[in-house]
Order: sequence, then C-alpha cells, then structure tokens
Amino acid sequence: MDTTPTLINITRATVSKIGSVDFENLTFGNVFTDHMLACEYSNGAWQAPVIKPYEPFMIDPSAKVFHYGQAIFEGMKAYKDEHDDVWLFRPDENYDRFNKSAARLAMPEVPENIFIGGLKALLNIEREWVKKGKGNSLYIRPFMIATGSGVIAAPSTQYRFMIILSPARSYYSGEVKVIIAEHYSRAANGGIGAAKAAGNYSAQFYPTKLANEQGFQQIIWTDDATHTRLEEAGTMNVFFRINDTLYTAPTSERILDGVTRKSIIELAARENIPVEVRPVLVSEIVAAAENGTLKEIFGAGTAAVINPICGFSYKGKYYELPVSEDTFAAELKEKLTNIQYKLAEDTFGWTVKV
Repeated sequence: MDTTPTLINITRATVSKIGSVDFENLTFGNVFTDHMLACEYSNGAWQAPVIKPYEPFMIDPSAKVFHYGQAIFEGMKAYKDEHDDVWLFRPDENYDRFNKSAARLAMPEVPENIFIGGLKALLNIEREWVKKGKGNSLYIRPFMIATGSGVIAAPSTQYRFMIILSPARSYYSGEVKVIIAEHYSRAANGGIGAAKAAGNYSAQFYPTKLANEQGFQQIIWTDDATHTRLEEAGTMNVFFRINDTLYTAPTSERILDGVTRKSIIELAARENIPVEVRPVLVSEIVAAAENGTLKEIFGAGTAAVINPICGFSYKGKYYELPVSEDTFAAELKEKLTNIQYKLAEDTFGWTVKV
C-alpha cells in the first residue's frame, strides 16, 4: 500500500518555538508544534497536501462548518522509544474510523496517502517534539471542516483536512466520580453517535456542567430510549468489572468504536481476563455495587488510556467502589502502554514505525 503523498509542498518555520516549551509542565492540548498539514478538497477532488508553519487561517463567515456543523476529527498519539525511533499505535484504525465519520456527515473520504502518508511526513519534520520516556507522547489531531460558503442547508462542496500536533504528558485527572444519566443522552439510534463528529462533544458540555456543579467529574451515558443501558463514560468507552469478569457495551450507532476499547478487549483475552461484550444494565451495576461484586469501573480512550472511576451516583444515591492495588485497570494500562512505548513485545502488530 502506498502511503506516501505523490506531491507535498513543505514550507518550514524560520524559527522553532520548541526551546520555549516546558515539557515537564504541559497542559493537555494547549501547546502545538511548529508545523501543520493542510489539504484542500475542491472541484470534486483532493488537491496536493502542504506542510507549513502552524498559524491561524482565514475562513468565510458563511462557511458551512459554522452553520451546519460538518466537522469531524480523530485522536491519536506518537511515541518515541529508547532508540529515538517514533511509533504510531494502530493508525489504520483511526484512518478507517475517520472516513466512516466523513461518510456519515456527507463529507469526502480522505485518501490514505494524504492521511497516513501526510501524517508520517509531518511527524518526520517534528520528531524532536516527540520526547522519550514513558508518559511522554505527541498527541495527533487530524480533523476536517466544511469550508464551502453559503447558508443553504446542503452539504458543502469544499473541505479542508488538517493535522495538528500537541506534545502531551501522562494524563492525570485525579479522582473521578460520575453520575449515571437519567435524562440526557449522548446519542440516539439513527444519529451520529458512532462518528467522531464535533457536535457530539458540544452536546455533552451542558449535562456535564450540571454534573460538575454537583461535585461529579463526568457522566456515564445511558441509552436514549429507556435510560436502562450503560453506554459511555464522558468522552470515553467504559468497562465494568463484576467479580473477575469485564463487561462493556457493544458498539452501535450510539457508541464510538474506540481504538483503546478494542485494544483492551484483545489484550484482556491474551491475558486470560474474561470479557463480555453485551448490553450492560444500570440495574445490574447497582445490584453489583450493593452486594459487593462490583470491583471496578474505568473509562478507556486515547488521552488517558485507562481512567479509573472511584464511585457513581444513581437516583440520588452514591456508590463508592472498593479501593484495591490489584486492579484490571492498572494491569491492562501497564501492558498496553508498554506496547505503545516499545517496552514489551507487540504480539498484535499494532505499532507502526514512522
């Protein structure tokens, strides 16, 4: 497969800002590297991609992205091993999901030589921004917006695909307490919940704000029709451990097909940890919390990898989870990150050298 763009115009920044960055004290997603990739879609075709200095850009006030929300993105990371080699983790999964999101929002699919090939070219320019050491990474944000002008309610005919990069440290969110949703939903059947559409995330902000005001950090979303099935935790997929079995909801039109989620399922199988992928009922999790068989809840996603949840609230009652040093969350996070940082053998073939 050819992942190298046939033509890519590179304009390098005259001065790098890397020397002014405190890599020991990074706020997630606030600092960006010297360069970005951009590629325009017009006249029914993708044009040649460019790599240029990171900078703001002009856009028409009537651009469709502002009025009809045609915007999608992905979240990925690059890692540097002890030999200064840079690695991606399952980029084919992000590429496939990006184009599924594009199709769902009536946007053009991005060719592999622009998405993967362009990303590799950008990473080769920004290699010094990928720091060695477990916990260090370079967060990768590919995204696409509708740039065509006009406020008629119809898909755009012009789009911009971009990749920006942000150095990141280990993501610690502290103690996480959640509310199980009884009214609000993340997504509905027939909707765009399975796409990484920008609007999915903005729709979560208000109910999450209400949860924050009650002293909770996130929401575990429930299905839109009955609010009896548990689906995702905040912006992450969610796992529940009852006794020594992990449970997680199947992907659907409402649930994102997370790369970390599917990696945990495969890794758990290798480690002989039972996993059941099936609808998870609120009632069974509450019952397990009450009878002491609920051992863990954790979110899974690119930023935090695995984020343990210490307790949840449902119908005004709070359930504290047991504290344990021997958790599936800690074990699986250690084994997964060791693969990502090339500290353990990648028996799955997930890592891709840049």
